[in-house]
Amino acid sequence: MSKVKNPKLAKQGKTAYEWARTHMDILDNTLNRLKKSKPLKGVTVAFCLHITKETSVLVMGAKELGANVAVCGGNPLTTQDHIAAFLATQGIHIYAWNGQTNKEYDWCIEQVLNHKPSLICDDGADMNVKVHFDKKFKSLKVLGSTEETTAGVTRVRAMEKQGKLKYPVIIVNDADTKHMFDNRYGTGQSTIDGYLRAMGLLFTSKKIVVVGYGWVGRGVAERSRGMGGKVIVTEVDPVKALEAHMDGFDVMPMSQAAKIGQIFITTTGMTSVIRKEHLLAMKDGAVVGNVGHFDVEIDTKFLLEKSKSVREVRPSLDECILRNGKKIYLIGKGRLANLVAAEGHPPEVMAQSFSNQILSLLYILKNHEKMGTKTMIVPKEIDRQIAVDALKAMNVKIDTLTKEQRKYAESW
Repeated sequence: MSKVKNPKLAKQGKTAYEWARTHMDILDNTLNRLKKSKPLKGVTVAFCLHITKETSVLVMGAKELGANVAVCGGNPLTTQDHIAAFLATQGIHIYAWNGQTNKEYDWCIEQVLNHKPSLICDDGADMNVKVHFDKKFKSLKVLGSTEETTAGVTRVRAMEKQGKLKYPVIIVNDADTKHMFDNRYGTGQSTIDGYLRAMGLLFTSKKIVVVGYGWVGRGVAERSRGMGGKVIVTEVDPVKALEAHMDGFDVMPMSQAAKIGQIFITTTGMTSVIRKEHLLAMKDGAVVGNVGHFDVEIDTKFLLEKSKSVREVRPSLDECILRNGKKIYLIGKGRLANLVAAEGHPPEVMAQSFSNQILSLLYILKNHEKMGTKTMIVPKEIDRQIAVDALKAMNVKIDTLTKEQRKYAESW
């Protein structure tokens, strides 16, 4: 069973899948190493992820390892319809299309859970929250889950803290081979890609306000500077603010940055970081967008519902004329600009993240009985192996410790 927007796009989706897989050697090597033993044979795995060409490699990989696979999108606006159409032809149960209403998005998650998965691979924790708090799925027996992104980690850890967590969750986002590369280099590049496609304007010489200086914010700030932007960072964490300052960026409160910024990029995973008072203070023609998982960082309700007029002037770009006469431009309705207006992360970096996902799911399958109902980071041996695989895929060789050095490291 599947529901996608246009099944005729399957051929285009197949080509995109093949292109991505060609550039995901790390994941491809992992799958090839495992698929002979079919470690997921007879196991139903549910995926709630952004449906991109990179995701299709992960999903097809799980099927190659023997899994019965059910998939839905991790966001109403980030599904690439040609990828969904391709997966529907491959024996994958997929319920996803671009432009879903919130009700349709929720329905798709429910359809996936109706397949009774034993393992869940989540991005943003919407599926995990539904399993825990929707009475329809009270009897579902889930062995464990993985979580892909910062926003989802926050939600899962809140459930754990309140004693609500029913099964173990491996926090893939906290793996070094995930957040140091996917969050920083992946989001850094794909954010620039999304903004350029949406607005078609020059970055060079513009004042770029990056809201938040976590791993995503670092990457976006670095790439914005690389494009010639004059980067300003806003932060609430004094250590991260100090780091941004020492990295050579201007650091100031949003109330000050709002008055001088020209392009705004939110990266925090926190709600209401660009509020009504900030939007009213912005320069005429300012462009605002978000690359955090949920559309809560910018006050889009004020922009889209309280403006004098709203019109789409370019794909994924709304012109909002405020009642004070200023024009503010909003990318992708405040949802993930790098996925709504572009294609998301490049395949090379997603290969590392998705290798973490596959190996973490296998770890849960083997060890769930002794893991308890708690969150945990990706085991270090998995993290390290992925780094080794990544270096090998990039044809990079490194040194190893000599006997003398190992002895020295173990002595006092």
